Amino acid sequence: MRKHSIRGLGLLPVLTGAVLISAPALGADLAARPYTKAPPMMVQAYNWTGFYLGVNAGVGLGRSPAQLATTAGTFETTRLSPFGAIGGAQVGYNWQTSNFMGFGNVVFGIEADIQAAGLKDDRTCILLCVAGGPSATIENKIDWFGTVRGRVGLATGSVLTYFTGGLAYGSVKTNITETVAGTATGIGMSGTRTGWTIGSGVEAALGGNWTGKIEYLYVDLGKQDATYVLTGVGHAYTSDIRQHIFRAGVNYRFGGGLNAPEPVANWNGLYLGANIGSATARNESSLQAGLVTERFNLSPDGYIGGLQMGYNWQAANWVWGLETDIQGSTQRENRGCLLSCSPAAFALMNQQMQWFGTVRGRVGYAVGQSLFYATGGFAYGDVKTGISEGLGGVPFNIEFSKVRTGYAVGGGIETPFDIFGLFGKNWTSKTEYLYVDLGKSSNSYAFNGVAHTFETKVQEHIFRTGLNYHFNTPISARY
Repeated sequence: MRKHSIRGLGLLPVLTGAVLISAPALGADLAARPYTKAPPMMVQAYNWTGFYLGVNAGVGLGRSPAQLATTAGTFETTRLSPFGAIGGAQVGYNWQTSNFMGFGNVVFGIEADIQAAGLKDDRTCILLCVAGGPSATIENKIDWFGTVRGRVGLATGSVLTYFTGGLAYGSVKTNITETVAGTATGIGMSGTRTGWTIGSGVEAALGGNWTGKIEYLYVDLGKQDATYVLTGVGHAYTSDIRQHIFRAGVNYRFGGGLNAPEPVANWNGLYLGANIGSATARNESSLQAGLVTERFNLSPDGYIGGLQMGYNWQAANWVWGLETDIQGSTQRENRGCLLSCSPAAFALMNQQMQWFGTVRGRVGYAVGQSLFYATGGFAYGDVKTGISEGLGGVPFNIEFSKVRTGYAVGGGIETPFDIFGLFGKNWTSKTEYLYVDLGKSSNSYAFNGVAHTFETKVQEHIFRTGLNYHFNTPISARY
């Protein structure tokens, strides 16, 4: 089994540009005007020090490797993928330094959060899953979780880009129901588990004492296992509890902030850029072979990287735009071993997402130097699945590859980018989440005289960060 690596932690948007505010600019709407140089007036730097309280909402996605083995010599491996909405509250405290070891405005902090969660996977059915038995249905749920984390980030004015990590804990429930010869029995495992979390995010001023943030967390709650006996046959179950959390939130800050308002940046015009990040899929799949119908999840994950191009139109604080992107991907899943997974009979699953792209509209609201936006539109991508089966020593291999189409929705934050003064006013950075749905496909084939049908539904969760070069210079203020 390939070890999980932490990816997509928002590495690029680390210092969002320095800004000059001209005296005439303070009282005018510059969003629709060309950039003009005026006598500079320095504005007091945004101060991140102090307590804050906030709320958040988002989605959680499990990618938990699981195995069920028997003393009869069979075992099957799959992924449990509880998915659903999350929502909760956070409290924290920040300390801002003026020039930490030459890195500028470094912010240190501590944050605790508690989340209600509706994460659930109740469709997994393995060990042949024949009507009346034999079959094993696995249900996995996370009802709530929380974290206590440190934060460290770089602040440029009213934008903070940060890394975070620490303790995680949560309620994990797993129920296994097995049926043999029409008789069903079950075993349940539940309890509060502890582990660790790591992630990153971007937080930016919304005005007054309010800030908004977008954040990714990887949560590992350790291993869950159990042994039991059914009809004289021993069973051993084990699973690693791993979650990907994508969420957005708002914070109310007590103290700090900015003494003077920021001018609204100019987002009009054409831009080009590049991005990197990670993607994790939750592809609900099934394999039917005669009377056998196993249901399982395939979860290709890996790095992504690509290019984007877009155009914005702005009216006061509102920004409308069109954007297209094309992405290369290393996403791969080779965990699935089904149909008893013994030397006598097995089916190995291998699925890849090699590339994908989107064409989307964007609508956003500019607050000072930051653009908060939602996005959605058309998506397409290449999905490849390989199946290797064996029965009584006879091997069989087949591959399905097709460019699929569907839709994408998401949101993000875009801000000026001028790390250590190396970039000019034309550069911005963005951090965004995308959900991509490429629909369901069905493929049929025959092996050993038995008709087979493989179905899969492709659903991608993407967290990425990138740089854009704007050909119409945004107006930005220097801190």
